[in-house]
Amino acid sequence: MKLTFLGTGTSQGVPVIGCDCEVCRSEAHQDKRLRTSAMLEWDNKRIIIDAGPDFRYQMLREGVRHIDAILLTHEHKDHTGGIDDVRAFNFVDYPEAIHTMHIFGNEPTIASIKRDFHYAFAKDKYRGVPEIELHTFDPKERFTVAGLDILPIVGSHSDRFCSVGFRFGSLAYLTDMNYITPEEEAKLKGVKTLVINALRWAKHSSHFSVDEAVEIIKRIGPERAYLTHMSHRIGLHQELETRLPEGISPAYDGLKIEIND
Repeated sequence: MKLTFLGTGTSQGVPVIGCDCEVCRSEAHQDKRLRTSAMLEWDNKRIIIDAGPDFRYQMLREGVRHIDAILLTHEHKDHTGGIDDVRAFNFVDYPEAIHTMHIFGNEPTIASIKRDFHYAFAKDKYRGVPEIELHTFDPKERFTVAGLDILPIVGSHSDRFCSVGFRFGSLAYLTDMNYITPEEEAKLKGVKTLVINALRWAKHSSHFSVDEAVEIIKRIGPERAYLTHMSHRIGLHQELETRLPEGISPAYDGLKIEIND
């Protein structure tokens, strides 16, 4: 299995519009972060985790022509705003075939998709709207997508929202969390590769800080860990690498890692 980091930035991305800090002015490609998203590939299957406003460009950059499904962690626009662009995948083989896009989310997320992209679910659709089939999963239960067993991991994303991470065998992917209960954290036991959000060094009301993420990584004890959903306030990628403990790396857009169970 291969994991590609499509985007590793926050809702504003990096550089931030109008910002003149050293990170936003950096020419290093590792410091240019699109909105957080990832791609899992195995046995000619492909799943996207989150489809934010940069979804179209991320797909073009990676040369993707087919997706089996999209998993959504939660309903915020930096994770769902690009869903209209699944139209390209619907009709990539038209007129020979129309590929319906399967999108999975928890109940609040699916409700948000129905509301925000209502025209895709209308009885009288106009031509060219996205062809989408929605699937609501229970965050307390395992489910299967394209033959892949998935264990949801629920975390708090402030006192108003939750975010759902996913465990795929020895890999776990968590983003947009600021707290995870001991019961949910226990589901990560035995994970070899952990991806976790770390917004910045200072504490934040809806995301893990770097120190909080590192604490969780140490408790879980994966062989390797990667930070994602990073803001410009986390500092330059090159400097961040030197500040993190061994075995923990800041991810960057385009990074590909192999997962061997």
